[in-house]
Amino acid sequence: MTETFRAMVIDAVDGKPKGAFRDISVADLPDHDVLVEIACSTLNYKDGLAITGKGRIARRMPMMGGVDLSGTVLESRSPEWKPGDKVVLNGWGLSETEWGAYGRYQRVKPEWLIPLPDAFSMEQAMAIGTAGYTSALCVDALEKWGTIKPGEGEVLVTGAAGGVGSVAIALLAARGYNVTASTGRPETHDYLASLGATNFVDRATLAEKGGPLQKERWTGGVDSVGSTTLVNALAQTVRGGAIAACGLAGGADLPGTVLPHILRAVTLIGVDSVFATREQRMSAWARLARDLDKAKLGSMTTVEPMSNLPRLAEDIVAGRIRGRVVIDVMAV
Repeated sequence: MTETFRAMVIDAVDGKPKGAFRDISVADLPDHDVLVEIACSTLNYKDGLAITGKGRIARRMPMMGGVDLSGTVLESRSPEWKPGDKVVLNGWGLSETEWGAYGRYQRVKPEWLIPLPDAFSMEQAMAIGTAGYTSALCVDALEKWGTIKPGEGEVLVTGAAGGVGSVAIALLAARGYNVTASTGRPETHDYLASLGATNFVDRATLAEKGGPLQKERWTGGVDSVGSTTLVNALAQTVRGGAIAACGLAGGADLPGTVLPHILRAVTLIGVDSVFATREQRMSAWARLARDLDKAKLGSMTTVEPMSNLPRLAEDIVAGRIRGRVVIDVMAV
């Protein structure tokens, strides 16, 4: 085992959090029960905020960044895992309150891990990452709510060209839903159509302030944007419909009214991927294994060396990233 390795660490610089590369040792890692050798991580919007310091993600510092990992168990004090097990970890406070995945090794709690699904390689699991796994949680929530029906009506996906949106479109299309993609980048339409989108709406029309009740259009939706976009999506949802909300790329505020909820029985479903139960996680990954076309996954994925993280973090916060980015933690 290499005792010293390069990691992306968020620390205070002039009183503000900022990510930078640092050499750390295995002895520096938290004293949790399972030591994992990390094969890959990924890049999420939250990772971009943490590294750039444009969002206060790390609750304590220094903090090793990276929300997701796939890898192999090297040591375990838990009977649940043994050396050689292939595992995936999403969320659980990594890069916020717990050291994350942007390095070769990490010690984690056994309950945070799930087995790597047989359907995916470690790289593919990180092409999915928190973004794709959250998309699956959202689709699970909408189907359990019961108002979306294959071939009937329109299901809205906001932030469509991002990680959550791309996988959500692919999963919904695989189940036969009519998917409308909201994006501000017309150049992504061919890409989104290849994933299964059948219609498009300019994100600017959803970002403008609208009436509290608008023309009914969406039977359901997956929203990763928040703020006025989510308010308009709710105002345009059909009676009894639901929007699954999981992000705040457009802001954490919700400048709307209760009218869609009390006059049309529209439901806002909050989706938390960080502390989802083991049952919810296994269900989401089973959906991904069943419904996510690997060719489509490949078309939305790029692999980048960890050395490029500073630039990539700026790009994802600025909305310049399309699809999913896998981080090769060994390429530093």
